[in-house]
Amino acid sequence: MSRWDGLTRFIDDGRIEIDSNTVERSIRPIALNRKNALFAGSDAGAEHWATIASLIETAKLNGVEPLAYLSDILTKIVSGHPNSQIDNLLPWAYAENHELKAVA
Repeated sequence: MSRWDGLTRFIDDGRIEIDSNTVERSIRPIALNRKNALFAGSDAGAEHWATIASLIETAKLNGVEPLAYLSDILTKIVSGHPNSQIDNLLPWAYAENHELKAVA
């Protein structure tokens, strides 16, 4: 009974969804990734998995296609990208640089 107001709030406000399917769909990849990470093989493997997963999700949040992003930055790193400019390869900086290139 103490949560009745929250439970029936959708009746008074038509903007509120009656179900949580939208939220459940949006967090499904996170839950699947967490389950897959259980098979990373070791603690170090799990740390590497978490790093890559963080980069992929951050790229998505910044409107960058993850596969193209990872392919490009890994190629740059292998080709000798300076360590002093590693911040330029982070997803938000990458998104800014590629917007400028697309406009130019």
